[in-house]
Amino acid sequence: MSDQHKSSFATVNPATGETVAEFDAIEGEEVDARLEAANRAFDAWRRRPIEERAAVVGRAGALMRERKEELAQLITLEMGKLIAEARGEVDLAASILEYYAENGPHFAAAEPLDVDEGEAYLLNEPLGVLLGVMPWNFPLYQVVRFAGPNLVLGNTVLVKHAGICPQSALALESLFFDAEAPEGVYTNLFVGHEEISRIIDNPVVRGASLTGSEKAGAQVAERAGRNMKPSLLELGGSDVFIVLDGERLERTVGAAVAGRMANTGQSCVASKRFIVLADVYDDFVAGLRRAFEGLRPGDPADESTTLGPLSSERAAADLVDQIRETVEQGAELVTGGRRIDRPGAFVEPTILAGVKPGMRAYGEELFGPAAVIYRVADEEEAIALANDSQYGLGGTVFCADVERGRKVAERVETGMVWVNHPTSTQPDLPFGGIKRSGYGRELSKLGMQEFVNRKLVRVLPPDAELRGIAG
Repeated sequence: MSDQHKSSFATVNPATGETVAEFDAIEGEEVDARLEAANRAFDAWRRRPIEERAAVVGRAGALMRERKEELAQLITLEMGKLIAEARGEVDLAASILEYYAENGPHFAAAEPLDVDEGEAYLLNEPLGVLLGVMPWNFPLYQVVRFAGPNLVLGNTVLVKHAGICPQSALALESLFFDAEAPEGVYTNLFVGHEEISRIIDNPVVRGASLTGSEKAGAQVAERAGRNMKPSLLELGGSDVFIVLDGERLERTVGAAVAGRMANTGQSCVASKRFIVLADVYDDFVAGLRRAFEGLRPGDPADESTTLGPLSSERAAADLVDQIRETVEQGAELVTGGRRIDRPGAFVEPTILAGVKPGMRAYGEELFGPAAVIYRVADEEEAIALANDSQYGLGGTVFCADVERGRKVAERVETGMVWVNHPTSTQPDLPFGGIKRSGYGRELSKLGMQEFVNRKLVRVLPPDAELRGIAG
């Protein structure tokens, strides 16, 4: 799917730059053999009672909790997540598996339709083998929100994980195997980007899901469309955090720090654009600056560290370039903006102000510890600025008047908006965006309705009147 050369999958500790382990990518006939195994597995897997499939997914969730520390340490090692946050990711991922184990059979049940004669109902049937192209920033959570509902439904999954998280990928594959998923039901693929188009082209693959960059998403969507296969995309975001008043400002600033700095800012739904009414702007910026400057870099495996590294040297360099060029274009650097003088992919927590259309930080996603802050006169200006974005994933509105906050939230053009809490996620709430942030929904009941054949069965008595036929 790209002009990148075949490369290995490698664990490189972003806190030190040390290469810990390397794994070779597979290609050609070896990839085809994995696809055929997944297809053979589908034939048997779809015919198992859904309660049995759900039990396998539930066991995977239980094993994830048993292996919590091992998995969390791997996440921290491979992409630099603070260890407490890595443990939180394991808990979240396990809760998603448990949610679909418990609710999946109900979600997939036949749905009766009200008709005037005979009966009609919808069957929710699996499609077959699905490809999931997964990112590095949440090595467990992103995968299970794709795999969990689809495995319960009866699909089988191929997972192409990010190249910097190979040990997390292998640990997850082993977990499903140990949960008694038959061979081929959950398959990890160490493949280069150049193999993805060929995989989507293969007739045994019936759909593709990608969480990642816009460029990769466009390539997967184009290839899936060419093959008449459904796709789901969760891409970038430049989420707004709108502050409408100064009530409980300390809590609002704390929420802003959490919304921006979780996972060192490397989340699609991280708060990235802070839009603040003029009468509270100065106090908000001062509070955010104090909090950012109080964060301390260090080993992400150390419980006392409050600022982890970015996922890679390239990620750190790219973010600093975006900040530098935005400042050169006329923006104000309130704080930060540089690399931290220590080993590893560390960048200072950064605040940019005075950012205007045409500057890099106005239109691009800043994937790391960098916030852009705007002063606005009123909520109408706040809404207009919020919606002046190519992205539409999540958003946040803070306001003491809940009804006012609700009305503003309803006018923000995104797939999700949270009022008085940073944009977050939980198993029973749908997750997804609009515009260049992608399409489709994961989690909740909707997460089982993306890769499904909603087949109509219409039953009439043998003496029913024949009616006109159209199609």
